[in-house]
Amino acid sequence: MPGNDNIDADSSKGASGATSEQAQAAMPVSMTEEQLRAVTVGELAPLVGHVQIVDYDPAWPRLFEREAERIQAALGDRALLIEHVGSTSVPGLAAKPRIDVLLVVADSADESAYVPALEAAGYVLRIREPDWHEHRMFNGPDTHVNLHVFSPGSPEIDRMLLFRNWLRSHASDRQLYERTKRELASKDWKYTQNYADAKTTVVEEILARARRDGG
Repeated sequence: MPGNDNIDADSSKGASGATSEQAQAAMPVSMTEEQLRAVTVGELAPLVGHVQIVDYDPAWPRLFEREAERIQAALGDRALLIEHVGSTSVPGLAAKPRIDVLLVVADSADESAYVPALEAAGYVLRIREPDWHEHRMFNGPDTHVNLHVFSPGSPEIDRMLLFRNWLRSHASDRQLYERTKRELASKDWKYTQNYADAKTTVVEEILARARRDGG
C-alpha cells in the first residue's frame, strides 16, 4: 500500500481494510491492483516480507491517546468523534503494531475543511475513496498510525465500534480472530490489502454474532 506497511482496519472495507460487513457498500470483496491504485494517494508499495502480527502491547492505548490529543488540537470542534479502533484497541488481542484511529468530521468529502490542519500536524493523506462512504485515510507523523475519516451517519462508524466492543467482551471470538490473523499473516501477499481481504469471512462471521446476540 501507499508508502507504508499496513493500512487495513479490522472492521472496515475499501482500500483501508477489507472486512465483510460492508458487502453492500458497492465495493468488491477483493480489490484489484487497478482499484487499489485508483484510491491510493502516492505510490502503491508492495508488501515486503510477511504481515507482522505481534502480541498485545499495553502501550497501544497510550499511543492512541497521544494521537487523539494531537488530532483534537489540530481540528478543535471540527473533530466530532475520535475513537481507538482495530485490533490494537482490544486488550489481549495480537495485532499489527499500527494504531487505527476513527475520526468523524462534518463532511469527509470537504477536504479543505480538515486536511490542511491535519497535514500541518504531520499527517499524510494516503487513501481517498469518494465512492466508498467518502472515506479518507492518513498515516501519522511519528507513530505507525492509520487515521480513518468518515462523515456522521456512515455505517462504517457503527461497524467499527461494534466489532471492537464485541471483541473486547467475547474471548472466544477474540481468540478465533487472532488465530485467523496469525494464519493469514504467515502467507505471502503482494499487498497488505490482500491480507485484509482474506479476513473477510471471519469478520463477517463475528459481526453476524455481534448483531444477533447484541440485538
